[in-house]
Amino acid sequence: MEKDTNIRVGIFGGSGYGGAELLRILLFHPNVELVFVTANEQAGKPVGDVHRNLNGLTQLSFINAPETVTDVDCVFLALPHGQAMEIVPGLPKEIKAIDLSGDFRLRDQGVFEKHYKQAHTAMRTQAEFVYGLTETNRKAIRNARLIANPGCFATATLLGLAPLVANNLLNGRVVVDAKTGSSGSGAKAAANTHHPQRMTSFYAYKPFTHQHVPEIEQELDHIGDWTNELVFMTHSLPVARGIFASIYAEANRDLSDNDLRDLYADYYRESFFVRLVNGSPDINWVKTTNFCDLGFATRGQQLVIFSALDNLVKGAAGQAVQNMNLMFGLDETTGLKLVGTNP
Repeated sequence: MEKDTNIRVGIFGGSGYGGAELLRILLFHPNVELVFVTANEQAGKPVGDVHRNLNGLTQLSFINAPETVTDVDCVFLALPHGQAMEIVPGLPKEIKAIDLSGDFRLRDQGVFEKHYKQAHTAMRTQAEFVYGLTETNRKAIRNARLIANPGCFATATLLGLAPLVANNLLNGRVVVDAKTGSSGSGAKAAANTHHPQRMTSFYAYKPFTHQHVPEIEQELDHIGDWTNELVFMTHSLPVARGIFASIYAEANRDLSDNDLRDLYADYYRESFFVRLVNGSPDINWVKTTNFCDLGFATRGQQLVIFSALDNLVKGAAGQAVQNMNLMFGLDETTGLKLVGTNP
């Protein structure tokens, strides 16, 4: 695609945190023309009145979801689980789509319905979707029309484990201890995510049952010979943004910190958005950016990998735009060299 060619884009679901981040990124993307953004409850309201951080930066107003979609090249769906499967099958075949929900990530209908607690009505369409973990699936993403954007926990975990699985270095059980900020619960407050409750709290949730577990195992099996037991636990952090995962594993041979660094550096040599750090990363270093920072420590065959990212950017909207860039023949970093703040 020529550098001066516009990609005409529509967004379904622009009033939540994921939609807000899509808008924040795409409004300044050099190859994107935003055509419409939907939000049924906010229809008619200017985007800048709903997302005050965008006040004065766009003349767009929210609209109701159109019954038919035309005159766009690509749509993003930042909707609650269950809604994208009602929209995507009816899209014209020339329109590319990137779904940020969990509707099309899982290839097994029974597994989807068990973990998402709802019927799947579009499994035929699901078969056309490509899993959008950019760093491990670039070739397929470049040729895809439909992308299932990964979950935030899944992104942090898969990027942490992929080099080990691809090189067949794991032995035995893998334990993932993952923590997330409150924005992962969405823009509407609930009893346990309301700030006065969350700000001094720390708790685990969905033990052994989190919907990202089958997604992680499905994709690890795609990356390499995954036969290990996965123990995956999620916790609620008293911060707004960020995921931090500590991944405990055992290798099938002794590895030093330098061995692990060399392995990861080679695997991610073409991945601008994966940064290797000394010791532990910090969610403050990745907030508002599309980076995933990885650190690690070793003790013989015992390994710990630390993974940190912004759940709304690399874990959602940023990765979605990264995938769009590949789908339209652009450099995957286009419009995504977002710099965090210090402090």
